Amino acid sequence: MYIDIRAVRHESRLDSQDVQQARMLPSEAHVGGGGNALSEKVSLPQLCDESGLVVVQTAPGKVLTHRGGSIILPCRYHYQPESQDPEKIRIKWTKESDSLQSTDVFVALGKIQKAFGIYKGRVWLQGDGEGDASLIMQDVTLQDYGRYECEVIDELEDDTGIVKLNLEGVVFPYHPRLGRYTLNFEDAKKACAEQDGILASYEQLHEAWQKGLDWCNAGWLDDGSVQYPISMPRFKCGRSDQAAGIRNYGYRHKDDERYDAFCFTSNLKGDVYFLRTHRKLNYGEAVKVCEKSGASIAKVGQLYAAWQVQLLDRCQAGWLADGSVRYPIVNPRAKCGGKEPGVRSFGFPDKKRRLYGVYCFKEKK
Repeated sequence: MYIDIRAVRHESRLDSQDVQQARMLPSEAHVGGGGNALSEKVSLPQLCDESGLVVVQTAPGKVLTHRGGSIILPCRYHYQPESQDPEKIRIKWTKESDSLQSTDVFVALGKIQKAFGIYKGRVWLQGDGEGDASLIMQDVTLQDYGRYECEVIDELEDDTGIVKLNLEGVVFPYHPRLGRYTLNFEDAKKACAEQDGILASYEQLHEAWQKGLDWCNAGWLDDGSVQYPISMPRFKCGRSDQAAGIRNYGYRHKDDERYDAFCFTSNLKGDVYFLRTHRKLNYGEAVKVCEKSGASIAKVGQLYAAWQVQLLDRCQAGWLADGSVRYPIVNPRAKCGGKEPGVRSFGFPDKKRRLYGVYCFKEKK
């Protein structure tokens, strides 16, 4: 049994030490670079309220970064006519969700600024001159993925704009040792988190399908829908009489119904490696040897990220933290996991009796 996913390549990698505005999709515009100023101005679409007094401009498409990186969420505003006191202007950033709920991110009124929750210490206004409401975000996490609203308020006048933050990464299908179709929605969220991931969005799954992801088992997505990607329709797998695409079961009952999960993960703050040992190990021994080497046994999401980002290629099967045994292949070759790149799986062998190698993860300090 193995997972067949074509390798994904990066055109470029972002430097997490610099504040960068990466590719703007689909317009391919770029904003930002090193430092706190916009290094290249772009023409942003204007969104006006009916009175025409306040105008907010945000970026088209998506801004793109990776976990651990830094990014500018671009937002500018001006007044028509320009006669407002900037000290009275309130700038508010919120994160929107598919359930029509919002999370406060940051608010500013003149020189008074405040970040909320998980954003404390990581976000602040760029402050590139009058009318700049752009938000700098550092040390981006998986949970930062999504849609952000920039709102500019002056007494009774206000306007908003939307910025979509996307992450470079990889989608991987997942089910626990209990077997397939054992996870309700909350179980699926927890399972992804335990494997260094989050539930994937439809957009992330669709992008993975475009790059070759083909998986016959339905899984939860972050919006509560259940879907699965088919690149090669066949008997009992997406129906051979239908075109390739994303099969959709719709929105399912989050408590009662059970499926697998599609998880998403991004760059690592560390390295995954196959630990050389003088003999093969059972699961308990594998955990201990990683710890003795100053590391921890790798999680499934970490192995996928290493396969995609670090191009980890190893023909030897090894234990992972969830008790599964897998190995990553970037360059397929004879007697090494089939014809396509991907992460191969041996399932969940007996932890005490079966012997394999081990993949460890060492975090960068």
